[in-house]
Amino acid sequence: MTVGRSTSPTHQVGQRAEESALRFLQDQGFKLVEQNFHSKMGEIDLIVSQVVSQYSLLVFVEVRQRKASVFGSAAASVTRGKQRKISKTAAFFLVLHPEFEAFDCRFDVIAIDVSRQLTGEISKMNWIEGAFEAALPY
Repeated sequence: MTVGRSTSPTHQVGQRAEESALRFLQDQGFKLVEQNFHSKMGEIDLIVSQVVSQYSLLVFVEVRQRKASVFGSAAASVTRGKQRKISKTAAFFLVLHPEFEAFDCRFDVIAIDVSRQLTGEISKMNWIEGAFEAALPY
């Protein structure tokens, strides 16, 4: 029996959004390094890598999903405070994983906006590469 967050409908919707984002990134040639990396500073939804020729890239991805509302888009919900938490968590990840020292790092957001129409649910996935900058230990 599953206990805690994983049984809540909200958490399940978030997990489906992360899985969709992961499939999308894998279709772009990225490999999953870690999903739902936790630290006391926060969580990173997806950490993916891509190596092309001699160029190595590590991407920290925040996945946000929102229903269409007056409160703004999914992308707009990644506030400066959330960006700080993600960057601190990414720095901690890099300290734990020195094998990524030579990789360039980037912070992306995959925003999924959902609206309900008469025909069902329509989602728009917006991949924002380099959504924000952060100071990292390397």
